[in-house]
Amino acid sequence: MQGNGTEVTAAEIARLAGVGRAAVSNWRRRHADFPKPVGGTETSPSFALTEVEGWLRKQGKLAEVPLKERVWQQVTGHPDGPVTALVHAGCALLYLHDRPLAWLELSACPGDEQLAKLLPDPLWHVLTPRFGLVREPAVPHPTPAEFLPSIPLLRAATELAADLGARQTFEFLLARHLDANPRQYTLTPGELAELMAELAGPARSVLDPACGTGALLRAVAAPSGQELFGQDSAPELAALTALRLALRTKSTIRTAPGDSLRADAYEHVRAEAVLCHPPFNERNWGHDELAYDPRWEYGFPARTESELAWVQHALARLEDGGTAVLLMPPAAASRRSGRRIRADLLRRGALRAVIALPVGAAPPYSIPLHLWVLRRPGKAPVRPELLLVDTGRLGAEGRGAVDWAAVRGAVLDAWRPFDRAGEVEERPGLSRSMPVIELLDDDVDLAPARHLPPPAAGGGAEELTAVRERLGETLRLTADLTPPVADEAQPARWPLTTVGELARGGALLLRTGGNGPHARVLTDHDVIAGTEPSGTLPETGEAAVLVELGDVVVPVLGGGGVARVIDDETAGAALGRNLALLRPDPAALDAWFVAGFLRGTANSRQASSYASTATRLDVRRLQLPRLPLDQQRRYGERFRALAVFEAALRQAGRLGEQLVRGMHDGLTDGTVAPG
Repeated sequence: MQGNGTEVTAAEIARLAGVGRAAVSNWRRRHADFPKPVGGTETSPSFALTEVEGWLRKQGKLAEVPLKERVWQQVTGHPDGPVTALVHAGCALLYLHDRPLAWLELSACPGDEQLAKLLPDPLWHVLTPRFGLVREPAVPHPTPAEFLPSIPLLRAATELAADLGARQTFEFLLARHLDANPRQYTLTPGELAELMAELAGPARSVLDPACGTGALLRAVAAPSGQELFGQDSAPELAALTALRLALRTKSTIRTAPGDSLRADAYEHVRAEAVLCHPPFNERNWGHDELAYDPRWEYGFPARTESELAWVQHALARLEDGGTAVLLMPPAAASRRSGRRIRADLLRRGALRAVIALPVGAAPPYSIPLHLWVLRRPGKAPVRPELLLVDTGRLGAEGRGAVDWAAVRGAVLDAWRPFDRAGEVEERPGLSRSMPVIELLDDDVDLAPARHLPPPAAGGGAEELTAVRERLGETLRLTADLTPPVADEAQPARWPLTTVGELARGGALLLRTGGNGPHARVLTDHDVIAGTEPSGTLPETGEAAVLVELGDVVVPVLGGGGVARVIDDETAGAALGRNLALLRPDPAALDAWFVAGFLRGTANSRQASSYASTATRLDVRRLQLPRLPLDQQRRYGERFRALAVFEAALRQAGRLGEQLVRGMHDGLTDGTVAPG
């Protein structure tokens, strides 16, 4: 990397030029003057950014590199790595945020070396009040020599902040980094973080002993005088969390690197609230060296019970009456090795609620995780009941989707009255408060589903009858919509064009999704399943692409064969990841004609490329026949009729599954008679 400046991969070149990755591969094959690789591997080479920019501009494929992309390339190409680049950029953005006029005066230095020499001292006067004067600060104070390679990045990042704002610029860069390295970080979804913060309630001091990227602390309300404490075993995450919080709030911020179980940085802190998404299933959590630690008030955790060590650590860092909310694997509620600790948590009133979340609420997305709500016992009498909530049936349609509004409503509607009165009215299949004495058996199994009475099957016999009637109506409609037998015709030999050519000619607009945030996000699974928008997007500092009536949306992963025309109900949603949007000019193209021909099997096959584990569709290579607009509309009417028939089939399938499941449940739990 040294000597070549910032390097970019083929995927990053495609992003710079606004094309698919296949186009970059074609340029390399067809143009002998395309820049040669300067790094990477044979299968994934990297190229010098300056050489690539020059070639793209010479070919007329690039007028100017967008500032966002230039800053991001400087982050990824930093000689000390992207994390160092993010920390240095965060320091400069925080300086700009707190002292904008001072930064403008300082950055006017013409030379990079001069700015690198001048920056550390004034920056120290900004970082120290925000993060405290400690021996080993989470956010390091770089020396001039350490700052020097970052100066071009700092100038560009603060220039970008003039358009986006300092906080939004840092969020954009951090989100890009997290998205580019999904296996390195375990993220807590924003909706889950907000729910955990609401369960904890308002607090003047909040601790997250495994803070990661700071999602839980960001979700906490920020009253005047609030203190936020975070610790993480990865030093870079402690630094990024501190900068992220400092750009968001005026609260006092203290973060520290280190393993909270082995090297607790806040041994003397007693917080009003603790929020934690601890690492799961860790065998090497410190079992041997922490055998006599005073935090194990409720019993010494087994080697296989690292989560119960985190539970007791959280309780030890609470003041009397303080609340802790932890995300837990479901096995922690029922493993026999942890039954004695669970029993003592119940007896002493420390464990107040166990809440089962739907599948897909947080990583690992394949299992229904739990929330444990705990309270450090004080002088108040112990309440002898435990709240159990199961929101598993509130998962939205679509793989990994969660109806967060419904989950939040169900959880808080149960928790708030229980927190006030110590008991709550039973809601079959959803929530109940259960006497602790009934749970203190040989297993002390706290899984909510095992203790909640089942709801009436499908709402009872009356509801099943209504489902049956709706199914009958849908099946009759489906029969009426069945396409008539088509007349035989000779294979057409139309002149063809491609989506890429139409986009270049202005007949349609081509966009890709993945930016956010937005309240309603259309995902690729929504498009494939024909369901309403159900997804979420991280805060990236970029504007979301919103779909409009008549847009055509195509998933780019999975082999093609799907295209959806946006209707009134979906219009206004944000375009999710792995989706391409085609916005036809109504004077040149009929939307249903476009969608219908894009779904052709042969069309998808010729536009697809294959990786080791996935099929990717190059939307620009999809073909459409050149037909007059009136002829397009005749085809479009037929394609629209097929879409209505397909939707009716889906609805019939869903109603049929609901009826079968409800009948099975009703017959097995006795709410439906076999006669």
